[in-house]
Amino acid sequence: CRRDILVPTVGAASSRDRNCGSGIPAAIGTRMSLLRRYTVDPMQYLIDASVYVFRAYYSMPDDMVDGDGHPVNALYGFCRFLGDFIERVKPEYIAVLFDESLTKSFRTQIYPAYKANRDPAPEELKRQFQQCRRYTRALGVMELGSPEYEADDLIGTLVEHGRRLGRPSTIVSRDKDLTQLLTREDVFWDFAGKGKLGYQQIPDQFGVWPEQIADFLALAGDAVDNIKGVPGVGKKTAMALLQHFGSLDDIYENLDRIHEVNVRGAKTLGGKLETHRDDAILARRLTGIACDAPIEGAETAMRPSSPKLGDINALFDEANIGSALRRQAERVADIFSS
Repeated sequence: CRRDILVPTVGAASSRDRNCGSGIPAAIGTRMSLLRRYTVDPMQYLIDASVYVFRAYYSMPDDMVDGDGHPVNALYGFCRFLGDFIERVKPEYIAVLFDESLTKSFRTQIYPAYKANRDPAPEELKRQFQQCRRYTRALGVMELGSPEYEADDLIGTLVEHGRRLGRPSTIVSRDKDLTQLLTREDVFWDFAGKGKLGYQQIPDQFGVWPEQIADFLALAGDAVDNIKGVPGVGKKTAMALLQHFGSLDDIYENLDRIHEVNVRGAKTLGGKLETHRDDAILARRLTGIACDAPIEGAETAMRPSSPKLGDINALFDEANIGSALRRQAERVADIFSS
């Protein structure tokens, strides 16, 4: 994604803005014009759904079942999370993004071993994922998944959409990969976890700046996603390289200077990087978040609508879920209708 911060452009000031014809002193009128120019829309909140579905699945009691004996622990935990989040934030723009496939994404087409180390989700969890999406829709909140693009890419695309309109984003996740999307206006929020991080706090947490995250993962590899990176380059070495040179491209443009970096084995590091150049470039194609996924009608879809309480109650009847979440849905309905 681009690293520039876009603000809405405003046409040149009218003659009334440039003088006292409006009855406003010229200096004050100029300041008001500047304020209008740099006023941004409300924050948009983009939720990485899988994080919170998995968290609920592994933290809530597995004896929570419906009338047919199917587990509903992930559904219950996710519904509670989303309801709590909306009650706390009262968002004007919100979207919940889901992963759909580990085998059909564009990254798998580039590198078939991508995420091949992961076991498939249990069928009962897949079932609950669909119920979570059903709940999100009934709650009046935009939900989206894609067989080609991961949730990260959908989030990245919506971040860029908001940025073009001058609207910053809060990314709700605990996945550090998503911090690469941050600019100075944005927030990374590990909700119910470590809390909020801004652009300036990312280096303290992860050792590199947001725009270096994808390069860092390409160099050091990412075992979670089965990305091997450059053999012999661990996290500390990757951090040192990026702190010294700035980016993966600049590292490869300065292989003859790698010995300057204060890391163990610096004398032979340039040779390793050269030998595995193709590995690093391939890894960088995988670690970078795509910001051009096709999403139609995003601006309208991100504005929440009134919940369909009948649909929510029907889902909760099927899942044998009691009154607490039903009452919360009613409170959410009051928020979105106010």
